[in-house]
Amino acid sequence: MKKIINGEVFEMTAEEISQREIEVQEWNSKSAERKLAQIKNIRLNKLKETDYLGLSDTTLSVAMSNYRQSLRDIPQNNTTEEQYDLILARDEDGQLTNEIWSKP
Repeated sequence: MKKIINGEVFEMTAEEISQREIEVQEWNSKSAERKLAQIKNIRLNKLKETDYLGLSDTTLSVAMSNYRQSLRDIPQNNTTEEQYDLILARDEDGQLTNEIWSKP
């Protein structure tokens, strides 16, 4: 393995390689946590988009109420990294494809 310092390439020592492998393993072990955080961020934005419907001068439809509840239930109903991958799936244009994100 190599490292770059001030534009120069150097060989890593065995100790540096070992430390780097630990860092990579730690990063990889937190993949599911990062995906869940991303899902929660998207979910928050989707809820914010429909918050105005909860104002006292509007009526929240049953379909919209169910949609908002399904967004809030994502963490409890999806607990594996494979499920997170499905929720975060995107098409070739970068649009989320999982039906959970589709407004009624």
